[in-house]
Amino acid sequence: MSITRYGASKAGAGGQSLPFARAVEADGWLYVSGQVAMVDGEIIEGGIVPQTHKTIENVLAILEEAGYGPEHVVRVGVWLDDPRDFWTFNKIYASYFGAHPPARACVQASMMVDCKVEIDCVAWKPKA
Repeated sequence: MSITRYGASKAGAGGQSLPFARAVEADGWLYVSGQVAMVDGEIIEGGIVPQTHKTIENVLAILEEAGYGPEHVVRVGVWLDDPRDFWTFNKIYASYFGAHPPARACVQASMMVDCKVEIDCVAWKPKA
């Protein structure tokens, strides 16, 4: 079995190195680490709508880097800071994953950084 790690980058607050890979691929499976609405080490402003878009865009960028697309996602994990954001989040989420809905869990959780949403996923595609 081969394992490919899509490296840890200096993406943390203040440009800190993070102690985990953005994603790890093994035998056609891609595990994407939790993503937030971060740009250049800072969480974007504006609440659940722009943060959801940016978080999903960050997930999709990692998928694309590894050669996967939203159609390959089999499971998504979602953490929302405020449960009142659930329906707004769902509407935006459906615009990205509606054609290929994966299995999903969504829970309320206190965040480790000042954000409204965090998303991770698992994707699979046959090895080429």
